[in-house]
Amino acid sequence: MPIIQVEMLKGRTIEQKREMVKEITEVISRTANCPKEAVRIVIREMEFENFGINGELRCDI
Repeated sequence: MPIIQVEMLKGRTIEQKREMVKEITEVISRTANCPKEAVRIVIREMEFENFGINGELRCDI
């Protein structure tokens, strides 16, 4: 059973997450040759204050 973890900054709509889960499931099912029912996806969203780029917090950019 493939388990996929997606880490991203907050801000996506529920519709965007639905589409992402659908598309990722399709690709994993096809490339790993497993049924869609076996694919699990975990979405972890971060606050902008918990992500740094080039020595700065994302919330400060």
